[in-house]
Order: sequence, then structure tokens, then C-alpha cells
Amino acid sequence: MALVDADEAMLEETRTFNAAVEELLAKAPSVHTVDPAESRAARAEGRGTFPAPVVVDQGHDRTITGPAGNDIGLRTFVPPGDVRGVYLHIHGGGWVLGSSHLQDVALWRLAAEASVAVVSVDYRLAPEHPFPAGPNDCEAAARWLIDSAAQEYGADAADRLLIGGESAGAHLAALTLLRLRDANGTVEPFVAANLVFGAFDLSMTPSQRRWGNRNLILSTPIMAWFYDCFLPDLSAEERRAPEVSPLYADLSGMPPALFSVGAMDPLIDDSLFMAARWAMAGAEADLRVYPEAVHGFNAFPLGVARMCNEAQWAFLRQGVSPS
Repeated sequence: MALVDADEAMLEETRTFNAAVEELLAKAPSVHTVDPAESRAARAEGRGTFPAPVVVDQGHDRTITGPAGNDIGLRTFVPPGDVRGVYLHIHGGGWVLGSSHLQDVALWRLAAEASVAVVSVDYRLAPEHPFPAGPNDCEAAARWLIDSAAQEYGADAADRLLIGGESAGAHLAALTLLRLRDANGTVEPFVAANLVFGAFDLSMTPSQRRWGNRNLILSTPIMAWFYDCFLPDLSAEERRAPEVSPLYADLSGMPPALFSVGAMDPLIDDSLFMAARWAMAGAEADLRVYPEAVHGFNAFPLGVARMCNEAQWAFLRQGVSPS
């Protein structure tokens, strides 16, 4: 584990931000008490905790057909110059909230900094579409990318595919790699995984269980609600099945991974445990813990967020560098 160095000024900035977030959230109904449709509308309109979404001209939309004959939207970004690889991005939001259209600025910056095309997946959301709809859509997007990357982005880029996401997106990215490996015997041409404050044990790790009601983006009741929406009628033991919780899976054959998490995130154990199991299975696992940082911190204008995002860009650049 690497606890990222941060000077006192950066730590104080993060603490001040955390206090403001906690105060703001204390004045509003918790997300687990609000209809998902209302929470989705609020996020799309820039109401709430996260910065208002900004559409960039470089983003483009396309649609592919999903495993149930459903439409899967893809939000794509292609940087200028040589495209050295393609990053399949899976957004967060507890499998209930979120959209590929809410991170245009961040994804365009990532594309430019890492010299990769970005393909962000609009998978079906719970509770309307519980497990396994979301994982099925992400696997379908990965298979489309494997088949289409050479035509869409060039032969060199097609040999260097990357995958990752934040929170629920990191969970779905890990499941997608496991599904590809189990079906094909390999995760190739995916060469790296960028797993940002992911949830890897949907029966709850100790840090999730012990967090309690304190709302710093997440709380124990919020996480329990997300899991109930995504996995209705499954017991805690059933939620530990490897096809649901990748922490319990055989992780052999996985690509190098970067795990990023904040020290004030209820999901911290998920990254600690998953990085350890990833490494013990024989793959490279770079774990970075950001002091004082809460869940979702890298979406905000903070010094610790810049450090985290720059580390992700560097990891992705390395992933697509010719050996």
C-alpha cells in the first residue's frame, strides 16, 4: 500500500472540503430516501453535491445493440494526433445513478493526456434493470470494442485496450475482465485496468459495515440501498458469489491494475483487499491511498484530486506505450 504524500496545506484543503460536503448533505434528503428518477434528474441538472456537468464539443454519441436486443449508448472522445490505445470507461453511481454524459470534461482531459480514445458505456441501471443487466451491457461493449477498435481507431490502438471506472464502474470493469477471461481464456487485448474507489464485495467489507450513518457522499445505509436495488432478493452469502463480488473470484490472468481510493471512503477496504488479492494472483497491483479524501473526491477541484487524476493518466499512458 502507498499512502500518497500530501503537504499540510493540501490536507487542510481536503478537510475543509469534507466538512462543507457533510454540512451540505445533512441539509438534504439522503439519496437512499429519494426516488432514483429524481436523483438522476438532479445530477443531470447540476443540482446536488457534484459539479454541474458540462458538455464538450469533442464528445460524440453512438449506439450498439445489447445482449437483450436493447440499445447501449456509447459516449466517445478521440484526441488529436496519434491514438495509442482505447480506454473503455464505465461510470459510477451505485448501479442506480450516473450516465456516460456526466463526465465529458474529465474524460476529454483523460483522452488528451493519455493519448487514448475513450468509450464510455451507458449501461442499463437498477432498480429498473437489476443484475445482471448492467454487467451484460458492459461485457457487450467490451466485445464490440474488441471487434471494432481496429476499424474505429487503428490497428495499433486495437492491440492496446484499457478498461476502468469509478465506484460501481470499477466493479463492473473487474467483472467484465473476469467474464472475458473465463470465456476466452485471456483478457487480451485489454492490457491494464484503472480501478477507482471500487466496490468489490457487495456483501460489505468491514469498512463499509462499520462506517455508519455519517454521510460523506456514501454511508452504510446508502450502500445497503444501492445493493438492494442492484441485487434484489439476494442474501449476503449469495452476494459473495464471484460473478457478483469480484473480490471472491479467481483473479489469475488479470492485467496490471491501478487502485485509487481515499482514506475517508467507506469503500477503502474494498481497494485494500482487492489489490492484495490481485497481486497474490500474480498480476501487478499499484495501490494508492489519498489521505483525508472521501468517496468521489477526484471529481472536485482539490489538490488531492489533481494528484489522483495525474496518476491515472500516467498509468494509462504507460499501459499503451509500445514495449
